Amino acid sequence: MSETPIAGIHHVTAITSDPQHCVDFYTEVLGLRLVKRTVNFDDPGAYHLYFGDDTGSPGSILTFFAWPMAGRGHAGVGQVDVTSFSIPESSLDYWEQRLLSTRTPVERSGKRFGEEVLTLADPDGLKLELIAHPGPPRGGRPWKDASVPVDHAIRGFYSVTLCEQGYEATARVLETMGFRKIGEHGNRFRFDVGEGGAGARVDVLCASEAFYGNIAVGTVHHV
Repeated sequence: MSETPIAGIHHVTAITSDPQHCVDFYTEVLGLRLVKRTVNFDDPGAYHLYFGDDTGSPGSILTFFAWPMAGRGHAGVGQVDVTSFSIPESSLDYWEQRLLSTRTPVERSGKRFGEEVLTLADPDGLKLELIAHPGPPRGGRPWKDASVPVDHAIRGFYSVTLCEQGYEATARVLETMGFRKIGEHGNRFRFDVGEGGAGARVDVLCASEAFYGNIAVGTVHHV
């Protein structure tokens, strides 16, 4: 049986405590489409929310398990620490002003591998980044009914960042999955898969003194 190689990030699933606040933030602030709402089939008492581009393309889908009674988690070792989206290279100022106008704390984190980064968090404290990327969008198209102009719209995932105390073991797993190391930036190691670039990228952040994370509200469940 032939194996289908991994082409990139399909989706990321995180945890929210408040479904309505989650919907408001991702649709009204970030301009993503609420693609569908189902139940979590492993936990039918909880909603499962799907956000993405206009057509729900793979590589654009951020989903949430809604756990209203759960406590706040914290990101750390052994987890996806940050979920990053791609935005057009010329859109950094637009997004900074848009987020500030909605009272969403945001900061410019400087350049990483030559690209500007905006750092923010959603209402549950989930860590997010918007990375100004010069390359073309990876398929799909922005939600046509969004309040964000098409020229500035989020263009799907850029990458996820894995937090680890060490580097070598995770690197071996990624390489087994077809990823290849393409660069280093301090304690950050970058891997691409398939054609590479935005949406096909994983960073491994080595945080030797960090504590292990706790999966609950405001953290990523899986990628």
